[in-house]
Amino acid sequence: MRSYLKHYIDGAWIDSEGGTRHAVIDPATEQPCSEITLGTAADVDKAVAAARRAFDSFGQTSVDERVALLERVLAEYKNRAADIAQAIAQEMGCPIGMAKTAQFGSGIGHLMAAIAALKAFEFEEVINQSQVVHEPIGVVALITPWNWPMNQILAKVAPALAAGNAMILKPSEEAPGCAAIFAEVMDAAGVPPGVFNLVNGDGPGVGTALARHPGIDMVSFTGSTRAGIMVAKNAADTVKRVHQELGGKSPSVVLDSADFVKAIPGTLMAVLMNSGQSCIAPTRLLVPQARMDEAVAIAKQVVGATQTGDPMTEGRHIGPVVNKAQWDKIQGLITTAMSEGATLDVGGPGRPDGVESGWFVKPTLFSNVTNTMTIAREEVFGPVITIIGYDDEADAIRIANDTDYGLSAVVFGAPDDARRVAAKLRAGMVYINGGNPDPMVPFGGYKQSGNGREYGKYGLAEFMEVKSLVGAMA
Repeated sequence: MRSYLKHYIDGAWIDSEGGTRHAVIDPATEQPCSEITLGTAADVDKAVAAARRAFDSFGQTSVDERVALLERVLAEYKNRAADIAQAIAQEMGCPIGMAKTAQFGSGIGHLMAAIAALKAFEFEEVINQSQVVHEPIGVVALITPWNWPMNQILAKVAPALAAGNAMILKPSEEAPGCAAIFAEVMDAAGVPPGVFNLVNGDGPGVGTALARHPGIDMVSFTGSTRAGIMVAKNAADTVKRVHQELGGKSPSVVLDSADFVKAIPGTLMAVLMNSGQSCIAPTRLLVPQARMDEAVAIAKQVVGATQTGDPMTEGRHIGPVVNKAQWDKIQGLITTAMSEGATLDVGGPGRPDGVESGWFVKPTLFSNVTNTMTIAREEVFGPVITIIGYDDEADAIRIANDTDYGLSAVVFGAPDDARRVAAKLRAGMVYINGGNPDPMVPFGGYKQSGNGREYGKYGLAEFMEVKSLVGAMA
């Protein structure tokens, strides 16, 4: 069992002050696979003090110096590919093949995007007789989730570093191993002491202490909408900036002009990958009511062929969900969908046949779902897809927008049709005829999916203040 019992503060690994040991459970075996120390408010105080000292000098570094630093981080990150992938696969259950590629590779994408954005960013502009400049915010707290751990760590650390900030990272206690390895990456890259700090802990402990701390200028949080609301409330008394990327209930609108043979499997695989544990997963598949039988036939074939298996084994299977609490929640939503009248086409309650341990969920498909059903309203975060019929294009847009969330959406159809519908969807990102997130393109949502944007120049700007030097050019 791997042990990560110390925090990384001020360029050194130090013992927690009053923390408690926490076992990280392998979701495939239900056995401990690593351990950390859940930190305390005292640990947060030390990290904030270190970051404040470091910011005094790091905030004054040049763009060239920060580009060089990020390039060293990128090189060291690549050296730890195998270690990071193994930690992700074991701690959160992502199959090792995906952990090596999409999970680990997303970090490379964000580092490269931050370097490119920093090189091109306009830090100064002249408006009339005044100069407007961008400056680093100061000390930022970064609170990240377990489902795409390196993606979210680097989507925050890379632009925060590029902007000249000092930071404290609190990764999820469900998948902390890759974050500890990343702290070793930062150390090996020569990040100055105090600029990057890692304090392990849970939300009620370290997360709350970070959000409330008067020495922190900004909190960037990714996680559930429920937890994001608590972060914002805890941060309110100090009026710090709060950046949030929260939940989603994304629609995939398959128009009558779409190629169903491509659109439906494309939607399903976007949900099934990572066992449905992606905030942008298009779990609501909207199809013309007149073509429901055709859509269901295609979907049943794809979902029915999806296998679950050992995350540490190479293959095309999906792994377990992250823990028992998540498994129980998904089982409850599946059961509720059945009781509310949805048609169960594939999967259903319980573990897959022949599986007696591990938090594995049967890949599940429901059809004839209405948008008022619980399964269509609540974020499942599991390999569960719903098919909802619509009458016409206007009805499809109405159903797609009828949600508390607005993180992303997908539209499949002839190019003109897809663009016309995309313009009417209330979501921060609309993928037209599929595609993957681009680390240079802004990522973030409308409504209860959060505020602010990550990735590329938009993510870089989130970590800066804007100052007006009035009359400076007179």
